[in-house]
Amino acid sequence: MPTTTDSADLQDARLRAAIDRSLRHPVMFNFTRGAMWLAVAIILGFISSAKSLSPTFLDGCGWLSYGRVYAAHINTLVYGWGCQAAFGLMIWLMARLSRKECQGGVVVLVAGHVWNIAVTIGVLGIMFGHGTGVPWMEFPAAVWPVLLVSYLFIAVWSFIQFRCREGGHVYITQWYVLAALFWFPWIYLTSHLFVFVFDTNPVMAAGVNAWFKATLMFLFFVPVAVATAYYLAPKVTGRPVYSYSLAVLGFWTLAAIGPWAGMQKLAGSPLPQFMPYVGAAATVLFLVPAMAVAVNILQTVRGHKEVVDASPSLRFTVAGVVALVTLGALGLLLNIGPSIKYIQFSMTGYGYEIMALYGVFSMCTFGGIYFIVPRVTRREWLSRRFIKWHYYLSVYGALTIVGSSIFGGFLQGQAQEFWDMPWMDAATRGYAYGIGTTVAWAFILFANLFFFVHLILMWARLGRRSQHPTLLRPDPHADSPHGPEGDLDELETANA
Repeated sequence: MPTTTDSADLQDARLRAAIDRSLRHPVMFNFTRGAMWLAVAIILGFISSAKSLSPTFLDGCGWLSYGRVYAAHINTLVYGWGCQAAFGLMIWLMARLSRKECQGGVVVLVAGHVWNIAVTIGVLGIMFGHGTGVPWMEFPAAVWPVLLVSYLFIAVWSFIQFRCREGGHVYITQWYVLAALFWFPWIYLTSHLFVFVFDTNPVMAAGVNAWFKATLMFLFFVPVAVATAYYLAPKVTGRPVYSYSLAVLGFWTLAAIGPWAGMQKLAGSPLPQFMPYVGAAATVLFLVPAMAVAVNILQTVRGHKEVVDASPSLRFTVAGVVALVTLGALGLLLNIGPSIKYIQFSMTGYGYEIMALYGVFSMCTFGGIYFIVPRVTRREWLSRRFIKWHYYLSVYGALTIVGSSIFGGFLQGQAQEFWDMPWMDAATRGYAYGIGTTVAWAFILFANLFFFVHLILMWARLGRRSQHPTLLRPDPHADSPHGPEGDLDELETANA
């Protein structure tokens, strides 16, 4: 009997290694290109924040005006870093859980190259004055169909991989990945058609744009982050997910609430009165799926403090889950009746977006990358110190940006309510908080330069050879396939 078990474990390990080997190029391409675009987005974020404090900063370059730099910063963060990192995660998670080697890696790789070329053209188009001026949709109008087509190749490959899976069980991680794969083209195509193709009323186009921003966060970036957390928490700790019922609750409440969010940004505009308040209610109710996910993940890792401390994957994941609850709490705080009028035209909305894109999505993504990369490269990370600096500087920077934007935005919004006071008074109220945001972007840039260099060295396979990746300390269970962060089977048995 032990011989049979050992043989099955060995065969399973060989299958996992074959899957990882088949995914090395498409996954690492998306991760490294995403990390490169993240560094670009952070540099642009630093410049735009500095220019909001001192308009004369770099004023000799017309293509570095505040409007262009800020738009390029956000779009690079969303499409350059966010989408490509999400693609890498979804490709690997779907193949691993389907237990099938990647047979169409070239298709995914070509689609990734096309996506990168389109993003490059889009960013240059914004910087040289050809942007559309529509938030999160500023790329020149010719770019978005190219992005959509390249995405469809990646999505079709992922659906085929799922369809050819072994066994009939569908893990909760796959639920979120499949939902994100389906929701993205629906959100992206619908919004761009109504804004750029159909002859839409300008007010309604603004409403569609606000809906696009909210649903892209709630129905694409958040599901990918949650899928990663649901994979890593049981995988690293060796425990089943705490509650299958909570997992189901979190998924379906997010699916029901997410599509209604966004239009609260247009409260007071000539839209039907119910639309902004439905959007505000949906954003408030986002706290329900956020709490369901957070309780489930944190209860799964409960009692494993030493594993969380030792595992870079789990440390980033837990930080992302805590940020998810914080995002839900901010949605409640910022969208109750008295608050909406203070945040519409202030820097508060920027803080909320950064919490979603960097605090939730990016932190969970970093956790996934620190887990996946050693497996697809068959090398260990070079420096534990680099990872620690990346973690602490990222947490500090994200908290500072979000806190400065929220508090500074409230002060700006309060000053805007005094109609008999000059506008400059409202602008200067957030000056000190703008300094905090600029300094925080510098810290995040410093952290992610370490991350980018570390990732490039791993892709070049310059890391240490290891059969037990990711844990960066001596592990007494290193010889066991069931040790922390070993390649265990997914454990998602329900604990009712």
